[in-house]
Amino acid sequence: MVTDGRIERAKACYERSVFAGDHAGLDTADRELDAVEAELALSRGRVRHARFLARRDLDATEDPAELPAFERALALFRALGQVRGEGESLFWIGVVHQVVRRDHATAVPLLERARDLAIQVEDRETLAEALRHLGIADHAAGRLEAAREHLTRSSELRRAAGQPAGVAANMVGLGYIAAADGRRDHALQILAEADALARAHGAHAIVLQVEEARARLGQ
Repeated sequence: MVTDGRIERAKACYERSVFAGDHAGLDTADRELDAVEAELALSRGRVRHARFLARRDLDATEDPAELPAFERALALFRALGQVRGEGESLFWIGVVHQVVRRDHATAVPLLERARDLAIQVEDRETLAEALRHLGIADHAAGRLEAAREHLTRSSELRRAAGQPAGVAANMVGLGYIAAADGRRDHALQILAEADALARAHGAHAIVLQVEEARARLGQ
């Protein structure tokens, strides 16, 4: 069994304290274990969110454990002073409010704060995600130019990070935005590019999103 090195160090610290009377490392062990717990809570929340997305067409009931997992991660990362983890946790809390609860008003300030922290620590992955979801909020509010700018910037970051499936997902959103702006032919062109990119990289879920978008545009 592979064990996180921080857990192994905490065990060694326990043994030094109990058997040798050396208690100097206990505080460090607590901090390292808090970091492990924070990362685990964040990962657990992401898995729960993926499960929600997988079943939402049949059952959009919120998993009551999803938001508390992200909130626990946020509390721990903040206490540890880990800005990167704080920003990522805030992003996921914003996603719960936006995607699960359909509450853009609550989500947007969380996503904006996540964006700002991601910029501060140069966390391009979280920045790309936050920009995407801010673009979704702009689209929902009818702010088409702002939505286009957010999704375009998110796509640039995803492309630079070697995430073609993520780029294709953003292109679906850009297709919807073009359609809402009265540019149906351009929207279909964007969707065709998204489809080719998604198929080339095995992003089957994104292919289905493209097909749904095309159906909505009457193609």
